Amino acid sequence: MPGHNDIAAKRVVAGSGAGAVKQNGHRHKDIFTKGEVLPRSFYAGPTVTVAKELLGSYLVHITAEGTAAGRIVETEAYIQGDPACHAFRGMTRRNRVMFGPPGYAYVYFIYGMYYCFNVVTAAEGVGEAVLIRALEPVSGVPLMRLRRRRERLAELCGGPAKLVQALGISREHNGADLTKAPLVICRGNRNEEIVTTTRIGIREECALPLRFYLQESPFISKK
Repeated sequence: MPGHNDIAAKRVVAGSGAGAVKQNGHRHKDIFTKGEVLPRSFYAGPTVTVAKELLGSYLVHITAEGTAAGRIVETEAYIQGDPACHAFRGMTRRNRVMFGPPGYAYVYFIYGMYYCFNVVTAAEGVGEAVLIRALEPVSGVPLMRLRRRRERLAELCGGPAKLVQALGISREHNGADLTKAPLVICRGNRNEEIVTTTRIGIREECALPLRFYLQESPFISKK
């Protein structure tokens, strides 16, 4: 028997067909028909592995305005002992969510202007996360365009701050349980090759190969 979260996700995503984007000859039917929410155990794995395995999955957010969803096409891993990781110097009020159980959202404010959305990974107490860097818009595109004030699909979710704005994610979602609606990640599929390269926009440990993206995707933030 399916769990409560799976049923909720099916209802959420099944009602999101308006504005679905047709790519590669299909309409991402897996998200509309399966809607399986990734379980907490998925996020408890090694952070680098989770960062790769998230590629092809769907980030879905239900709001009063409507539902918006995108296929994850680019991620970055932030791990223990990494000076670029917010948890490097230990737990603070800002990063405490990173040290909690896996499968929760870590949302932070950057440059005094933007929010970024991360997924807490690894075991509780470790302090690691995966930054979601880019999405392929697949549902709720008119709503994304309204929020972003942009028309081109490539400009809607092609960067961490852009996708947060397009999906209506804010500071209020810091600490949100990603195994329960209204903000969830649903299992997808992936046939594309994964490119491993260096992270973007950091000064420390910038040579570490901890950024991952789908090779053929035109929706990534940068090659």
